[in-house]
Amino acid sequence: MSNPFTVSLVCWHDGEPLLKAIRQAVFINEQGVPADMEFDEHDETSRHALALSLQGNGIACGRMFANGHIGRIAVMPEWRGQYVGTAIMEAFLHYAQAHDYAQVDVDAQVQAVPFYEHFDFVAQGEQFMDVGIPHIKMLKKLK
Repeated sequence: MSNPFTVSLVCWHDGEPLLKAIRQAVFINEQGVPADMEFDEHDETSRHALALSLQGNGIACGRMFANGHIGRIAVMPEWRGQYVGTAIMEAFLHYAQAHDYAQVDVDAQVQAVPFYEHFDFVAQGEQFMDVGIPHIKMLKKLK
């Protein structure tokens, strides 16, 4: 059976309304991230993953900087546990490998560490706070 969603890599310009809506719902409304800290200058220059339901609704997203830093992975609550986040990470890892990246990294929310460990990311250094949420840097070597 195929997934009940699609994942595409898009630029900010093409996906902005849906990307903003997902991040607003997950990071600002659910997790309490200040709105003025959620959207930044990196959005314009990042490669974004956008997951859509078969009905065309935005259900998850993420972004990757040109240097391989992955972040802003967000999955709408009703879609969690259905491998949407996994599909987004697989899209980013495939892109990174196809473009000969040596490594990728994330600043993982501590509660999400097992998700990233599934992809062989390894924790680096000490935990730190970002927008009031504990994080830890994780790294995956591709070469």
